[in-house]
Amino acid sequence: MLSSARPAGADQLSDAKAKAAQLNAEIQADGARISALGQAYDQAQSQIASLDQQISATKGKIAADQAEVNKDQSTLRKAAINAYVDGGSTASSNPLFSNNQHTQAVAEEYNQVAEGDINSAVANLHTAQTQLNQQEASLQSQENQAQAQAQAAQQAQQQAQQEQNAQNSALSQVQGQIATLVAQQQAAQAAAEAAAAQQKIAAAQAQAAAQSGAAAATGSGGNSAAADPPPPSAPGGEGAVQAAETQIGVPYVWGGETPGVGFDCSGLTAWAWGQVGVGLPHFSGAQMADSTPVPISDLEPGDLLFYGPGGADHVAMYVGGGQMIEAPYTGASVWITGLRLGDGFAGAGRP
Repeated sequence: MLSSARPAGADQLSDAKAKAAQLNAEIQADGARISALGQAYDQAQSQIASLDQQISATKGKIAADQAEVNKDQSTLRKAAINAYVDGGSTASSNPLFSNNQHTQAVAEEYNQVAEGDINSAVANLHTAQTQLNQQEASLQSQENQAQAQAQAAQQAQQQAQQEQNAQNSALSQVQGQIATLVAQQQAAQAAAEAAAAQQKIAAAQAQAAAQSGAAAATGSGGNSAAADPPPPSAPGGEGAVQAAETQIGVPYVWGGETPGVGFDCSGLTAWAWGQVGVGLPHFSGAQMADSTPVPISDLEPGDLLFYGPGGADHVAMYVGGGQMIEAPYTGASVWITGLRLGDGFAGAGRP
């Protein structure tokens, strides 16, 4: 049985990404539910506003009814007091109520009218009080309903918010794990690239030494031509590297050439070499054309590394130890990574 060659870190990263995808799906589902709960809350708030208007109107009616009750109570009180205090004296002092049969009938009719007014006032009072009690009960019911709706909506919103916070917290943790794993993988890849580059550099150096030894053994008149000597070291290479390293973490910006703000690949190398007094054009292909070719066996810090036909695709700067510094691509920042000498590598140059 063949064992899997997949590294454990890749499994962890795959699992973390799967977990992040699951959390994203759950967050989207929760987001839809939260949106629906938000609409339910809005509906409850609208109902509360409507009920508040009804309650306000009911209170106004209650106030009007109370005024009517007060009026009826005043009418009843005055009628009762008059009936009690006068005790018929008003009737006897009135010429209409003299001691004869005719005036006696008129007096009885007056008393009936007075008693009818009192009875009417009492009836009106009872009716108004009944209506007032009914309106108070309706008001209390509406208030209870409004409070229940508001409380339910608030509880739903709080619960949804708590769930959303929990999901976002879990996602942040997983994203942090992914970032750590990716950084670890990138570091491992950079280290592997640096080690591979070191091996290639060492092999190139060994080959150059062998060719030089063979040329010396055969003499200048031999068939084997001596290897071309490397270009002289460029003054300021270490300083250019140090300048470039001050911009680690600065974001990639298309066409960028401003320290602390943003660089593209050729903008970074042109600026870094400019700090030591060497002017370079802001285009990788032109930088390759203006540089002296350098074999990888003779790379020194500050040398430029070109990619793509004529170096037109990308440029980085060698920092030593099989590593290079570059402004890589949109979404990334200036970083130090392993020297890439594989597909796309077009050669090295010394300004």
